[in-house]
Amino acid sequence: MRLKFNWVAKALAAIGLATVSAGAPARLPADPRPALWKVADRDTTIYLFGTIHLLPRGANWVSPALDRAAEESQGLVVETIVDTANPAPFAATMMRLATSPGLPPVLDRVPKAKRAALATAIAKSRMAPAALDRMETWAVALALLGPQFGAMDLHQEEGVEMKLKQRFTAAGKPIGQLETNEEQLRFFDLLPESAQQSLLLGALESPGAVKTQFDAMLGAWGRGDVAAIARSFNAEMAGSPALENLLLKQRNANWTRWIEGRLGQPGTVMVAVGAGHLAGAHSVQAMLEKRGLKVTRVQ
Repeated sequence: MRLKFNWVAKALAAIGLATVSAGAPARLPADPRPALWKVADRDTTIYLFGTIHLLPRGANWVSPALDRAAEESQGLVVETIVDTANPAPFAATMMRLATSPGLPPVLDRVPKAKRAALATAIAKSRMAPAALDRMETWAVALALLGPQFGAMDLHQEEGVEMKLKQRFTAAGKPIGQLETNEEQLRFFDLLPESAQQSLLLGALESPGAVKTQFDAMLGAWGRGDVAAIARSFNAEMAGSPALENLLLKQRNANWTRWIEGRLGQPGTVMVAVGAGHLAGAHSVQAMLEKRGLKVTRVQ
């Protein structure tokens, strides 16, 4: 199995909003205003910005309010950081978590009615079926997302996190992470098989349906329509409580505790995570407010 950084970006995009398929690339509104919040006390400000992990080339999403927040921030914190200059440790972690002995053939892990679609997706991926048979179902699902991204004008290097990291690096500002690579991948690894199969079936959705969904989510993100983002994201999770619990609720709870702890240090920092984590009843903001913290919408 080839484990390049671009594949990593595609895999991790499943956590957020970037699930796409063939067709004309989606476009942002002419005057984008993606949602931005802040949590602050006397000597600390933490900006919360929801991101999309892959975007078309030349996408414009920086508004005056976001520009000011980035300028004020003394550091950036993202979900996780993959060392592109030394990807071997990540590859080793991925291989260790993604493969297991004695697994049934991957075609046997989906209903008979879906096996032809899965076989077609495997052929498009150009991965050896024998290699996929050794992979756990969640890893197969993420691997099969690759051709969908390749067919669209969407790129990890154009994604919000990458652009923000470039900006903060150029300014000499530090970049941190909320999760290690292993911690993030382990959330997938801990999913029960039924939830892993839900992920795999999701990777087999028709191109037209997936593109329609992505276009709607991208438009909602660009407009700052958090309610629409929540509806889309919740629809993805509705069929599997395990997916919602592990990939959304538990991670949001972890990040909420981190933010609460970070308020104990003076200064200003920007936290940029997948926009789905900042929308809905189980959002980071909702969890912060339950802990008695005030969250203010900046944009």
